[in-house]
This record gives sequence, structure tokens and C-alpha cells, in this order.
Amino acid sequence: MLKTEMRNPKSIYIDKMDTIDILKTINTEDRSVPLAVFDVIEDIAKAVDMIAEALDNGGRLIYVGAGTSGRLGVLDAAECPPTFGIDKKIVIPVIAGGSAALTSASEDKEDNAEQGRADIEALGITNRDIVVGISASGGAAYVIAAMKSARAAGAHTVGIICNKGSEMEKISDIAITPDTGPEVITGSTRLKAGTAQKLILNMLSTGAMIKTGKVYENYMINLKPVNKKLLDRCIRIITDITGTDRIRAEAELRLANGSIREAIDSIKAGEGECVS
Repeated sequence: MLKTEMRNPKSIYIDKMDTIDILKTINTEDRSVPLAVFDVIEDIAKAVDMIAEALDNGGRLIYVGAGTSGRLGVLDAAECPPTFGIDKKIVIPVIAGGSAALTSASEDKEDNAEQGRADIEALGITNRDIVVGISASGGAAYVIAAMKSARAAGAHTVGIICNKGSEMEKISDIAITPDTGPEVITGSTRLKAGTAQKLILNMLSTGAMIKTGKVYENYMINLKPVNKKLLDRCIRIITDITGTDRIRAEAELRLANGSIREAIDSIKAGEGECVS
């Protein structure tokens, strides 16, 4: 039996607990997740380096998943353009059941291998791309078929799986397999397994963007001022890096059409420095 499908002895009587004990049980189990992710940090690092190299060579990062795993991939991909200032075609999510699966359960779609192949082929995968399959069990037919199709097209593959020895692990150039163990509610992998997947996706995208120059020091240097909150953040980044005042920072940002890098370069022009 898959570890993620086993019964958790610590929560057998969770239905008899009062509210505070229910929450303490969930929280105690959740604390084990970062440690499980840390145990596979070297595999995550290998994947980050491979993704960064692919992006530097004009490739794309493509997430493929079903159910909770697919939704987590969509979430991470959606955050990359506003955070790192990249085109939305650079990090692409593919989810079994399409956009309808984002708000409605579509668990039956994960068994559709043919659709997995079709969805990945529709992207015109090349040997420059990286396809990351996300599946707690490592057995989702949709994801496996998509990864096999990607490999046939020459793309490298990464698997994020919460069980050892799965078919998906075998077809992954790099397999990331945190041992999150049995869930508090038996088989509900949206819990610990899903949390581990989210942490790993954070690392993959953030690490790759840092290594491809989308971050300066620890600032989102490519951030776009598309609302008041982000405008204020852009101005603060400029003032922090250059030491200039807010008035000049905002003026330079507007002259640079919202480019933090260009605004900073303009301010630092007399110092012989730049961030580009």
C-alpha cells in the first residue's frame, strides 16, 4: 500500500476529539512536512539547476498535474509573471480537466492517459523544455502519459511524488520524493502531501528565477507597478537600493515606464554602477 494511503495511528480517533485537539493533531503532523522536504533538498537543487539552464536557453517550465497537484501547479505558474516579470508563456501549467478543474473536483480526469498526451503535445514540447509532473501517488495516468510524451520529444522531466518506487519516479530524470507519510484523514493528500508539493514548487520556481537573474539581492527587481500596493513596493525597492528619496524614486520609475532596473540605473548612472 502507498504510504500516503495508509492509516495514521495518531489520528484514528480524530472524530471523537474536541476542536482544539483536532487542530493540534493536524498541526503536529504538518510540522513534519518541512523536514521531509529538507531530506530531498539535494534532488530539488538538481532540478533547480536543470530548470535554470533550460530557461537560459529559451526553454519553458511546464507543470503537469491532476486534482490538488494540478491546482498547485497552476497556482505557482500564475504567480511567476507578476513576481518575476516574465512572460506568461515561460512557466505553463497543465491540469487534467482544464480550467474547469480549478474550481470543481475532476478526479476522474487523472485516469485519462490519452488526454495527458494530447494536452502536452498541444504545447509543442521541444528538447529545451522541462516538464515537471506532480502526483502524490506517482500513479496518475494523465501525468505519466504527459511525461512520457514530453520525454519522447526530448524534454527533461522532473517528478514530485510523495511515494517511493512509483512508475512516475522511473520516468523522471530527477525524482523528488519527500516521505510525508500517512495523512491525518486517510488518503486525503491535499493535506501533508499537498503542502510538501507547494513547498517544493516554491523552491523550483524561485530558485530558478534567482539563478536566471530575475532577483537582485533579495528584491523582486522585475516587479511591475500594476496597482497601488505594487507601486509602493517598487518605490521602496528603488529607495532601498539607491538611497534616494521617494519623490525621485517615483519620478525615475515613471520615466522608465515602470522598470525598476532602468530607474535604478538612471539614479546610479553617475556612480558607475547598475543592476542590469
